Amino acid sequence: MKKTKLRFWKMSGAGNDFVLLAGLPRGTRGPAVARRLCGRRFGVGADGLLSVERRDGRTRLDYWNADGSAAFCGNGTRCGALWAAERGLVSGSRFALDTGRGPLEIRRTGPGRAEVGMPAPTGLRLGLKASAAGRGWTVHFVDTGVPHAVVFVPDVEKIDVRAAGRALRFHKIFGRAGANVDFVQAGRGALILRTYERGVEDETLACGTGIVAAAVVARALGRARGRVKVRVRGGDILHVSFDGTAPRLEGPGVVTFTGEVTL
Repeated sequence: MKKTKLRFWKMSGAGNDFVLLAGLPRGTRGPAVARRLCGRRFGVGADGLLSVERRDGRTRLDYWNADGSAAFCGNGTRCGALWAAERGLVSGSRFALDTGRGPLEIRRTGPGRAEVGMPAPTGLRLGLKASAAGRGWTVHFVDTGVPHAVVFVPDVEKIDVRAAGRALRFHKIFGRAGANVDFVQAGRGALILRTYERGVEDETLACGTGIVAAAVVARALGRARGRVKVRVRGGDILHVSFDGTAPRLEGPGVVTFTGEVTL
């Protein structure tokens, strides 16, 4: 089989990292390419794969987790939007990007920063009780493009995110699909977030839909109002604002390096 040399861009959205392609090579499929490129030992290494290209006069973004599962990704959408803007695939400071969750509004807020109009949250359930990892938890569920279990804790640094996250991620109350798990500490002026992501099956340095989930639940519980600041594991602070019930996520997206890989 003939090998194909493929240019890629490595991008970071607050530490959530991605391999970005200018469309998938002909004859390939996203899940297989994601598994090949996102592996951290035998691939480029990333939390997920982004494919951005023009289709029928519109700019389309598709996303797959590192395990090849198709998903929606808030940080990935922001990174893909900034990449598309820098390369002239879209124009102006405001534009729409087609995604698996429909067209989403993007606003460039500064160099290397953008705001994404996120899917409206659904399925909010507060105060669920779950036993996992040898203890009981109070869990709040919301779908912000993907399902999330939000757990408020006194100190996120004292949580074994990998063990507790894996145990809660597969809990039966979330059904067969499971959920991402967000451990949230209410800090001074900002929420502090650590997330275990399904599809990556590990803690990530940031999760866009998790940031929004933490903000939605914090507002529902009266722990936050107005524009919500969220500090992620990678150290960045991102902002969640609300236009009615529709959240908007603002934060950074940068190219960290480019290269070529052979498929």
